[in-house]
Amino acid sequence: MVQVLPLPRNESGIETAIGILKQRFGDRLQTGQAIREQHGHTTTWIENQPPDAVVFTHSTEEVAEVVRVAADHNVPLIPFGTGTSLEGHVNAPAGGISIDVSQMNAVLDVHAEDLDVVVQPGVTRKALNEYLRDTGLFFPIDPGADASLGGMAATRASGTNAVRYGTMKDNVLALEAVLPSGEIIRTGGRARKSSAGYDLTRLLVGSEGTLGIITELTLRLYGIPEAMSSARCTFPDVESACNAVILTIQMGVPVARMELLDAESVGALNDYSKLDLPVAPLLLLEFHGSEAGVAEQAATFGEIAEDAGGTGFEWTADAEARSRLWQARHDAYWALKRLRPEAEAVATDVCVPISNLAEAVSRSQAKAAEMNLICPILGHVGDGNFHCTLLIDMNDADERARCDAFVAWLSTLAVELDGTISGEHGIGQGKIGSLPKEAPTALATMQAIKQAIDPQNIMNPGKILKSES
Repeated sequence: MVQVLPLPRNESGIETAIGILKQRFGDRLQTGQAIREQHGHTTTWIENQPPDAVVFTHSTEEVAEVVRVAADHNVPLIPFGTGTSLEGHVNAPAGGISIDVSQMNAVLDVHAEDLDVVVQPGVTRKALNEYLRDTGLFFPIDPGADASLGGMAATRASGTNAVRYGTMKDNVLALEAVLPSGEIIRTGGRARKSSAGYDLTRLLVGSEGTLGIITELTLRLYGIPEAMSSARCTFPDVESACNAVILTIQMGVPVARMELLDAESVGALNDYSKLDLPVAPLLLLEFHGSEAGVAEQAATFGEIAEDAGGTGFEWTADAEARSRLWQARHDAYWALKRLRPEAEAVATDVCVPISNLAEAVSRSQAKAAEMNLICPILGHVGDGNFHCTLLIDMNDADERARCDAFVAWLSTLAVELDGTISGEHGIGQGKIGSLPKEAPTALATMQAIKQAIDPQNIMNPGKILKSES
């Protein structure tokens, strides 16, 4: 599997910085093994590399204080929200200090008339929408996990609603961050557009904590639709399902969610969530708008699906039925793991132009079968993004090698089809080796930006770009 080798450690600097911060933060700085391992990466197969200490901050000024101490002693810093990322983003390969912002969880200001909200980074997406419930507004980015909004911005998260509402890069209007020097900066503003200087907000969104630590966000909000309906349809194969997706997008149907599950994934969801869906490739959709509008959208998709070979088309506006179906989709990771309980789930994603989706998914299925790998496929196919979840016996060296080869092949395929090696998971540690395939001429510029902003390489080292060992 991907090697996450340790980086050189600054033992004396780490010890000194922890001593200083312990005096300042007291019990809010923890060094116990269990909490350190919990702040290393534990949600996937990537080896856990815990930090040397975890400090719980309550304000931007406290984050800046921690950063200045770390900078003075050349100590790595790893931002932590909820730890739901999938590519080793919160591991500490050089040791150092994890800055846990989960207690910075206040909604600071709601500007309902302007459709925006100001939050601290530890607010989770579910908590924000609960807070907004009585305003008639909601925040639509939904990666499945109840991730922190700071972490979602740092990893440029996406999710099931991206086909209609975009990703985090489209919905962060402004932010506040602490740079590696300890300087606090604000980027962007509440205006809906600006031509003033470099777009530093977009630079920090998706930087995975390697350029700074996000301490405040201004996010775009949307009105809760008057009506929502969900639809489902079964297809004879994934190619037919993907062709229905392509036709739906090309015809301009304003679908809010469009999810593909292959037959293996459907079977797993049936078992885990006690559903009775036909065990065949399935599209799940959601439509937002007026009551008449969502009915019209569902009917249009039904016609498209029938032309593409779909059967068993059903749609409903019942809130309970919709919630049950989408909760099952969000539980897919755990459902898939139950297909092979003794195995580890290696979750990877790519994204391709919608016109290349059918080819990408079909070839991925064929390649996994050829390599004798268990690899259910699902994804947010409305924008060309799909996920392969390989179930791997980590004690089988040959199977691990085949998994590595498949993930590398998939990244190459995505680039060949004018796509990207990751639509939403990010690079972290897991895809460092694949980034040069996609950005061979831009890599040097990325490295120059990193060097200019973080010359000591203390901000989340070993992520996105290879660190010197």
